[in-house]
Amino acid sequence: MWSEARHQKIRMLLQRHERITTEDAIRELGVSRETVRRDFLELEALGLLQRVHGGAVHLSDEPPIDKRNTIHIAAKKAIVRAAAQRLRTPVTLFMDAGSTTTLLARELAQLSGLTLITNSLSAAACFTGPPGNPDNQIIILPGVLNTALSSTSGASTILQIQTFRADIALLSPVAVNARQGAASFLHDEALIARAMSEGAAETWILADHSKIGAASRETYCPAERIDRLFCNGQARQAEGFEALRAKVGEVVLA
Repeated sequence: MWSEARHQKIRMLLQRHERITTEDAIRELGVSRETVRRDFLELEALGLLQRVHGGAVHLSDEPPIDKRNTIHIAAKKAIVRAAAQRLRTPVTLFMDAGSTTTLLARELAQLSGLTLITNSLSAAACFTGPPGNPDNQIIILPGVLNTALSSTSGASTILQIQTFRADIALLSPVAVNARQGAASFLHDEALIARAMSEGAAETWILADHSKIGAASRETYCPAERIDRLFCNGQARQAEGFEALRAKVGEVVLA
């Protein structure tokens, strides 16, 4: 079977099942493991799938935030607790929008001495209820409202980020690997995360095991510029974990 026909078959399988294993592809295509690996790599480079441990997933728009809030909850909670425990106040933080960073905001709301600069309305809302620490300053970045993500984005958001200097950027990517670094699927989200990373003294990445070794459309922070990577223990089994560990400053397993 020619590569073009294989690629079409793989895409059809992903559209039908959303996820296929390497073994599935070998069986369906009647080719070797190395051929499937090469096909996955080529399709990933074209932005048509995302490689994950043991196979590939259909690369499409991320699910809405309410659905993401229900995925890998235990892992995400462990990760955000580990990140919160490493913070020393007073501190100025950038935080992007996402299910993991919203969980992190709930942890941070219990601390004092924070200046939090975020485009996430969900994260900011975590600081509005009781007890509500008056020692914390929450700055919501302006921009165009993204109702699906409950966040702001756009040129005005980037310009405002660039007026600040933070101690730490707390970011949660769609994917992170040794070759690409931290990446996002959507261009606007990548621009915001990149501006936050560039405007902070340190970049901390929070990613559960499903994101380790995976790739996405747009890089916003090379692996070498990740100061701390927080992930759950299951990440050790992810393909590409050791290569990623070798490039980042520190890996914290929750």
